[in-house]
Amino acid sequence: MAESSADQEKEMASNAHEAFTAGKYDECMMHLESLQELNKEDYKILMNKAIAEFYKSGQTTTGTLKQTLMTLKSQVHTAVEDIDGLDDVENSILYYNQAIIHYHMRQYSEAIVIGEKLYQFLEPFEEKFAQAVCFLLVDLYLLTFQPEKALHLLAVLEKLTVQGNNKNGKGEVACRPQCKFYIHRDPVTEAVSQIENRSRELTAGQNTGRDNASQKAEFTAMVEAAKSKMHQYKVRAYIQMKSLKACKREIKSVMNTAGNSAPSLFLKSNFEYLRGNYRKAIKLLNSSNIAEHPGPLKTGECVRCMFWNNLGCIHFAMGKHNLGIFYFKKALQENDHTCAQLGDGSNGQSKKFTGIPMCALLANKRHELLYNCGIQLLHLGRPLAAFECLMEAVQVYHANPRLWLRLAECCIAANKGSSEQENKGLPSKKGIVQSIVGQGYHRKIVLASQPTQNTIYSEGQSAAIPVASMEFAAICLRNALLLLPETTLPDAREQQPSLDSSGEGSDAASGKGQEGDKFLPAAPSSPLRKQEVENLRCSILACSAYVALALGDNLMALSHSEKLLHQPKLSGSLKFLGHLYAAEALISMDRISDAIAHLNPDNVTDVSLGVSPSEQDQGADKGDLEPVETSGKQTPLCYPSTVNSARAMMLFNLGSAYCLRSEYEKARKCLHQAASMVNTKEIPPEAILLGVYLELQNGNTQLALQIIKRNQLLPSLKSTSSPDLHKKPPPPPYQPSAPLQPIQVPSSFTQVQRK
Repeated sequence: MAESSADQEKEMASNAHEAFTAGKYDECMMHLESLQELNKEDYKILMNKAIAEFYKSGQTTTGTLKQTLMTLKSQVHTAVEDIDGLDDVENSILYYNQAIIHYHMRQYSEAIVIGEKLYQFLEPFEEKFAQAVCFLLVDLYLLTFQPEKALHLLAVLEKLTVQGNNKNGKGEVACRPQCKFYIHRDPVTEAVSQIENRSRELTAGQNTGRDNASQKAEFTAMVEAAKSKMHQYKVRAYIQMKSLKACKREIKSVMNTAGNSAPSLFLKSNFEYLRGNYRKAIKLLNSSNIAEHPGPLKTGECVRCMFWNNLGCIHFAMGKHNLGIFYFKKALQENDHTCAQLGDGSNGQSKKFTGIPMCALLANKRHELLYNCGIQLLHLGRPLAAFECLMEAVQVYHANPRLWLRLAECCIAANKGSSEQENKGLPSKKGIVQSIVGQGYHRKIVLASQPTQNTIYSEGQSAAIPVASMEFAAICLRNALLLLPETTLPDAREQQPSLDSSGEGSDAASGKGQEGDKFLPAAPSSPLRKQEVENLRCSILACSAYVALALGDNLMALSHSEKLLHQPKLSGSLKFLGHLYAAEALISMDRISDAIAHLNPDNVTDVSLGVSPSEQDQGADKGDLEPVETSGKQTPLCYPSTVNSARAMMLFNLGSAYCLRSEYEKARKCLHQAASMVNTKEIPPEAILLGVYLELQNGNTQLALQIIKRNQLLPSLKSTSSPDLHKKPPPPPYQPSAPLQPIQVPSSFTQVQRK
């Protein structure tokens, strides 16, 4: 009786599995209900019912399925961390299904934890399921910028496919009697499983009644499709690693197997973008026939949106920011149109994860596109518009320290104003003379007052309210600093693989994927490597010192400046700014002697803005077209371009410091030494005002008037005044009117590489 009952269960399970595979979900549910009556304690039957109902609804009840799986997991009383032996492999389908749902809800870390635990017990699984686990992990590793791990898994997948074709059905019996369904996540997984099953049918001779020639042709076509998909995964991994030589070989394989399909052309365009061949990248994008690509309901990807986004990225790299923002706006419009079609909008369905097919949950790229728009607008000189875009993006990517720095830069740019001398690079009398009153003998010149410190930018409201104020910039910079690791990241490797690296097989298969854990995630852009974290910390400290000075918090400004100067790898430009900001803070605190030590011109040996490692990688193997030098085009004109002009700026400030100590001769020497080092047109108005003040102190009123009229420093006359004359308070030391930190080209746009 027991044997007949077991046989009956096996038959029902087999019938349910066949009905499910054929898409007859009502029939499948009937078989499962009958099976449940015979075996009420098996949780797998409940799981299969939940999945059958999910497929019956058109895969639109993701939230309900997630709750059901969580309930079943609590009934089983196991956690992912407790999987420590083969006894728990029976629960693998439950965990896999949970990982799939995490994946589609963008909870990649949780999905990776489950996937890596399942990967440890790959051997007992049937080949079809093992491949599904591996493909899921490959996608997750690429989405979280861990290309080495993805390449290692692709090597494992190739071995699995070969072994699967040689086993002739070994392990097939274990799954069907128990009737364990799992969610098909990716067309690749389904294609590979079909290849496996078809190869078994062909080798076992089960299709003797069919036309073997057509069967073999169909089988060969599916094999080629799966191979092409694996090559595409490899290309995406090499693009993330910037291993262009290895990528070039895989691109050829993709083009040979997939032809001029949209995914292959998008990948080749991305490859040319990395090489700097921007016109060729645009040509490849334009040649892709995106109309033939399935819509987001089937693939979860809006190809039109990716097309416009990629065009925006390319034009950003070319320095054509107006065109870039035009294309990003087109991408946003396309994305909103897709979301409206899916019903992902005002009705709140996206929050419940119902009513939308599960694969389409990944179609909405709004926040990635807003991030791109914000960076583009910031480079375009529209900080308020950039602030609005980045504020919406930071609600999702709040753990990205680079994004918080960009928000602070928006606040700084919005509050610093735009003076004529910054826009044109010329000193203007408007910076010196405010007005002229009276006539003839009574004619008087009213000098312009200098901007006051301790300015309250957001009077009457909390600094935490997200507006483009300096107070909010200080909060953003604090967040950015807190998100960086206190100790420097361990060296994942001394050198990131160079663009001409060719060791794709050896490094990938040797399991170097553990190095991906050493990077700091910074979604939606690429993760931060060790040197990038240090560079970012320096930029944040420089901005923090500037913002503290603007808010009149001299103690914090000094603290940030000193931390900046003690950083181990500091670019010349930031070292210059560190000394300048520290000196200004010390002068405001009446510590003139300490400030003079910082204003020593010998402290300045280099004023290069520095190039981020990613940009260096990008430039090493470029074509013969436009160079990627966007940061150079955006350097403020008031920023010193040479060591001489930087030292001159130091001397101008040093003269002001000597003035405060009533050492007028030293101040005059500094002033004229600085003036001799730079072009007359490069002398800032603050330096001319200092010259006027020194001549007035010297009693040379006529010479002071001549300096104002000519708007340039003149040789000093012999002193005719006593040192006991009434001393006017000197102007504050020259403070640059712009946040003179180097503008880091934001890493990376979210470049859509998939399909």
